[in-house]
Amino acid sequence: MRPMNGFRDKRVIAALLEKIAERRRGLTSPVRIMEVCGTHTMTIHRHGLKGLLEAAGVEMVSGPGCPVCITPNEIHEAALGLVTGRENTVLATFGDMTRVPTRRGSLQAAVPARGSEVKVVYSPEESIALARKSPGKDVVFFGVGFETTIPSIAFMAKSAAAERLANYSILSALWLIPPPLKAILESGEVRISGFLYPGHVSAIIGTAPYEFIARDHGFPGAVAGFEPGDILLGILSVLDQIREGKPRVANEYTRVVRQDGNPVARALMAEMLEPMDACWRGLGVIPASGLKLKPALAAFDAESKYGLRIEPRSADLPGCRCGDVLRGLIAPPECPLFSRTCKPDSPYGPCMVSFEGACLVYHKYGAPRP
Repeated sequence: MRPMNGFRDKRVIAALLEKIAERRRGLTSPVRIMEVCGTHTMTIHRHGLKGLLEAAGVEMVSGPGCPVCITPNEIHEAALGLVTGRENTVLATFGDMTRVPTRRGSLQAAVPARGSEVKVVYSPEESIALARKSPGKDVVFFGVGFETTIPSIAFMAKSAAAERLANYSILSALWLIPPPLKAILESGEVRISGFLYPGHVSAIIGTAPYEFIARDHGFPGAVAGFEPGDILLGILSVLDQIREGKPRVANEYTRVVRQDGNPVARALMAEMLEPMDACWRGLGVIPASGLKLKPALAAFDAESKYGLRIEPRSADLPGCRCGDVLRGLIAPPECPLFSRTCKPDSPYGPCMVSFEGACLVYHKYGAPRP
């Protein structure tokens, strides 16, 4: 671990902040950088970088990088319908997904049908193990994630098909990161100067999928890791690109991310899944922004298997501005419910649920109200 110490060394951090302030002084326009990933948001606030960057003249804006947050209510409600309306059904999912509030309540508070239950798992593999151990139960894995976790979910589908595990299926909430960035830029709603791209997603997809942002839209960006030093290096790269007038996709996380990402993981995704138009909370339907199981795997697709009708029609609960937070229109404290009606122990919106949710991060680290 010793080589990693430099990424948190106070002297290194101070030197990077000084360089950032120096680069910023030469720019006349405001600098607003969107950190796409919720884990970046957490690191920025946890280590006090938010205020330090503002003092240096750089404003950080949260983006749609929390999979729990951007999954729209209608998919959560479909999951609720399965476990409350079907007997002998096990709905397996990650813990954060059980706490998301909808018009029909949350999975955590649901009253399951006879013989049914909600089961919290820590990996997709646990869900398929449940199906193997419980042949008399229908096991549905409510799988959510970006490109980071999608390959492991795809592998579960491949394993279930190979084993002909008829009592296993997946309710998919699988999201791709580049398309919503395009949607944000084309909407013209948010003034940003560049992007900080997520390191773990980029470890799978590489850097090429972001190139259209620099080429077609003229916005700089950098892939960054999750230590304070990683993030500051990424911001410094974005500032250099702005000063030079040469936007590109910089890789400031070379110890993990390659240009072509992880070819094995990408091949598995391509084998098992196909693109679909998907609805994102706050952003609406975005073309080719989600993935679903291929038609040959319909027996393991919960939406197809159980005839679910999931239509992009639901909205956030009244007064919740989580959707506005996710597309960078407002900071969490600008929501009138923030830290009042909506708190971590009683969340009113999904942005206050997840570890990667911007509202939870701002609440946890004491962001002031406007």
